[in-house]
Amino acid sequence: MKTDIVIVGAGPAGIFTALELIRRGSKKKIVMVEKGVAVEKRRCPKAQTKECVNCKPYCHITTGFSGAGAFSDGKLSLSYEVGGDLPTLIGEREAQELIGYADKIYLEFGADEKVEGIGNSEEVKEIRKRAIQAGLKLVDCPIRHMGTEKAQNIYYRIEQYLIENGVELMFGYECDNVILQGDRCLGVVVHKGMENQEIYADKTVIVTGRRGAEWLEKICAEHSIAHQPGTVDIGVRVEVRNEVMERVNSVLYESKLIGYPKPFKNKVRTFCQNPGGFVSQENYDDDLAVVNGHSYKDMKSDNTNLAILCSHNFSYPFNQPIAYAQKVGELTNMLGAGHILVQRFGDILDGKRTWEKELAQSNVRPTLTDAVAGDITAAMPYRSMINIINFIQAVDHVVPGFASTETLLYSPELKFYSNRVKMDKDLNTNIRGLHCLGDSSGWTRGLMMASVMGVLMGRKIAAQEN
Repeated sequence: MKTDIVIVGAGPAGIFTALELIRRGSKKKIVMVEKGVAVEKRRCPKAQTKECVNCKPYCHITTGFSGAGAFSDGKLSLSYEVGGDLPTLIGEREAQELIGYADKIYLEFGADEKVEGIGNSEEVKEIRKRAIQAGLKLVDCPIRHMGTEKAQNIYYRIEQYLIENGVELMFGYECDNVILQGDRCLGVVVHKGMENQEIYADKTVIVTGRRGAEWLEKICAEHSIAHQPGTVDIGVRVEVRNEVMERVNSVLYESKLIGYPKPFKNKVRTFCQNPGGFVSQENYDDDLAVVNGHSYKDMKSDNTNLAILCSHNFSYPFNQPIAYAQKVGELTNMLGAGHILVQRFGDILDGKRTWEKELAQSNVRPTLTDAVAGDITAAMPYRSMINIINFIQAVDHVVPGFASTETLLYSPELKFYSNRVKMDKDLNTNIRGLHCLGDSSGWTRGLMMASVMGVLMGRKIAAQEN
């Protein structure tokens, strides 16, 4: 097959690359290759089975049109300070302008017009003062919450728009490799079942998301695509009663706190806060089960959940941060017999595991009902665990009750975006015709910033056409 542009992966970065090309009047033929299925065909059977059945050949929560976005909490962060390091590449002002532009597109396709976390300046000042006293930094970021169930509808409309405007969506095709001739990329090799196909293109855009970060890392190493090991985040999903988070939820909706707790002073941060949300499970390759959180617009629980992530930066001679995080996850899964582990914070401090009976007697009932009570400290690296404990105790000064005995910690929460592909401001790699975007590139974290990177890529390609 010959096309003008091939996009590998149908997550937000790839979607918005195609969207912007269409809106710029591009006449280029666009082919989008996606391992999963169309968004309207994505189904997680857990609603019926009540527990994860480890779907094969891939998890529908993480794979398919819109990537993990369709089944995420559906929150769009509207500040350049949140969502990765792209602003350091293109500049803060341009990043913020692109966020505003991408946000308008989400609104066009049905996103809720309400923006959470704005106003209440005096109350925000009080929360910030308490954070400063605890040695933490508060990033108060406006949030547009699409909601897990609403996000699927929005991405369905976008999917249909792309099809109506001539984008060819190849579902069920997995990318095996890129085709290179010297320092130029000529396209990709894909397969579907026993069918192998070469797709030749003038521009190859790889946007394989967090799930494809390990694959992209291997491709970079194999073909000398300039990259460097970056940060890997290892942490837990914390769940507390809504009453504990009531003030922060009402004032900020999503409080983003950053700290550097002693003695190691690694960066530790909160991420993906879900008021009235539900803890969820995602499955990656090799049956790796990781924890995440969902937040619906209409369906609410009695709890709030959020991630606490500890950033690890490795130096010479180690250069496999993704593999390191996977090993932590595998060990945790082993202890939970393939399930997510959950433990009460008080039990961690007391040096004991948590038992199902204790969970049943607690005020905080797990929203991930098939999580296994146990001891996450038996698998969590000492450095990460100490950072997380000290950070939780610091957050307790900002949100009294956060570090209570009954607070639940689920493990493993892992974020795979450690492969940082080197590129210039025009998103060019050292391989001509090859571009790597989104979370798998190491430059973005989350829906909005990945969408922004896609918009920028679309503009760069369209400008060359004109």
